[in-house]
Amino acid sequence: MTLITDPSVQSSPLKFDQFLARYGGDNRYELIDGEVFDLEPTGQHEEVAAFITAKACVQIDRERFPWFVLQRGLFRPFNADMTAFRPDVLVADRSALVHEPLWVEQSVLTQGSSIKFIAEVVSSNWQNDYARKVEDYAALGIPEYWIADYAGLGGIRYIGKPKQPTLSICTLVKGEYDIQPLRGRQAVTSPTFPNLNLTAEQVLSAGGLADS
Repeated sequence: MTLITDPSVQSSPLKFDQFLARYGGDNRYELIDGEVFDLEPTGQHEEVAAFITAKACVQIDRERFPWFVLQRGLFRPFNADMTAFRPDVLVADRSALVHEPLWVEQSVLTQGSSIKFIAEVVSSNWQNDYARKVEDYAALGIPEYWIADYAGLGGIRYIGKPKQPTLSICTLVKGEYDIQPLRGRQAVTSPTFPNLNLTAEQVLSAGGLADS
């Protein structure tokens, strides 16, 4: 994820409506505090996101949850006029959409209560995934948040030393995330999808290192 600093592209902080008009049709970009970030979706980044999406869809179908994985959508917190996140994977609660003011006309969610699960695949600007989004997603009541750092880019305080690929499972407990960093063949425990049978290695390699 790279901040766009070219003045010909962004000369001043953008509000949500301006961002939507300029970048709404391009899923490479998201808006944080009026600044536009390029999400840099590399091939491996997309593979990891697709793997998580596929596993989530299997669980949703198997358990007959009234949920779906939002494609190409935005999450604009209801109290933020200059922020619109574009999670790599977002599981939405179909039954909650009646309370979403923008949903009928735009693929935009505004309420944390509409979201069951989010996953972010880490790119170069890892600070947003490990710090800003951890705080915001927790404050908005997102029950479960995964940080899939397949290249081990995060800071030492988050993934340890030596740095290595890490899947951080953030589970909401009393308004804050309890964060469990997983590596290698450590098993994934998901409150949202309790029947998942995965290791951190499988997620971070998009299933390439072991059978799923």
